[in-house]
Amino acid sequence: MPSAPSTAMPCPAPYQAAAGTWSTTALSASAVFWFLATVIGQLVFAAYIVALYGGHAARGHFQGWNTVMTHGHVPGDGIGNLATGVHLLLAAVIMLGGALQLVPQVRRRAPRLHRWNGRIYLAGAVLAAVSGLYMLWWRGAVGDMVQHLGISLNAVLVLLFAGLALKNAVRRDIAAHRRWALRLFLAVSGVWFFRVGLMFWLAVNGGPAGFDPATFTGPALGILAFAQYLLPLAVLEAYLRCRDGGGPMLRLGMAAVLALLTVAMGAGIAVAAIGMWLPRMHG
Repeated sequence: MPSAPSTAMPCPAPYQAAAGTWSTTALSASAVFWFLATVIGQLVFAAYIVALYGGHAARGHFQGWNTVMTHGHVPGDGIGNLATGVHLLLAAVIMLGGALQLVPQVRRRAPRLHRWNGRIYLAGAVLAAVSGLYMLWWRGAVGDMVQHLGISLNAVLVLLFAGLALKNAVRRDIAAHRRWALRLFLAVSGVWFFRVGLMFWLAVNGGPAGFDPATFTGPALGILAFAQYLLPLAVLEAYLRCRDGGGPMLRLGMAAVLALLTVAMGAGIAVAAIGMWLPRMHG
């Protein structure tokens, strides 16, 4: 006895192709949206570092480093002050170099610039991670042990990702190199994500919530100390999987998530820029 004809209507090939094209375009657009917001925010942060810390250094007023940073400048501690200065300088350099390194047009049209900028970026990231660990554990920093462990893991991941990005570049495995370079960029940006995330948290809650602003300790800051790089890395892995092997619905869903996260990040950037970075650039 013949089976009953199926009532399910297969999606015509042209509609499937159109859905695939739309989802790919949406995912690519959301990634560009995130990248532009990130570059703008990091450029403002780099300008803030140069203006505040570089400005005080140019005037010989190194005590001004303590305006925001605890133990920024300690009289008589030459090695510690040098480590702090190198860390601040590298923070500004890698914020600028990292954005340039991810621009596709630079990779295609100026490969030599891309290679040299990449070498400087890798070296700067490694030195910044090492000097940051020194400042955290030997120089002294605000926060509790949970935050210190979170920041330390961030530095370890920077060193690991830098090594893997370099290893795959030497092997000429460009696809793997780019993936590890993206992970490195996000790990290096952890300190920036922390500030943006904290400002977003303060804006949403109308002030400090889940932590004591006097001691800068509390569960909210402990979570943020790990989320500042683990969340962006998790989003990146989801994005890469959807981009490379996901269906139209997965790509559209990922595009929506990435756009929503970018809006939240943009709000944090705006609050940080208006309330913290721009005012202190004129101090």
